[in-house]
Amino acid sequence: MAILGGLLGNASPISEADVRDELGKLLGEGEQVLRGYKLVRDLIVMTDRRLLLVDKQGLTGRKTEYRSVPYRSITNFSVETAGHFDLDADLKIWVSGIAEPIIKKFSRGADVYEMQAVLARCVAK
Repeated sequence: MAILGGLLGNASPISEADVRDELGKLLGEGEQVLRGYKLVRDLIVMTDRRLLLVDKQGLTGRKTEYRSVPYRSITNFSVETAGHFDLDADLKIWVSGIAEPIIKKFSRGADVYEMQAVLARCVAK
């Protein structure tokens, strides 16, 4: 179901080792990966310092945008859980200076409560 979820555009959890393999050069010295989610080719990574959004663009994915959002810039966020007929949950993050929220979709198998708890802990620092 994780592969099908990824193909449908829903994020699935990935391991810390996989995140380090893909983003090792972007992580600061001593920066710890708390959670990672994969969305087909894109990544959503929560570290102890920031939220990293990796957007691979185009057919080949050679052009990549790495968006780093410090937790102190997050003004609020919401998590909408999957319902009986919904197959996914939504995460909306509002960042100061940006009018529209960043919206990401997560498959039913992703633990949005765990993700929300990590975000709440990091934003409250």
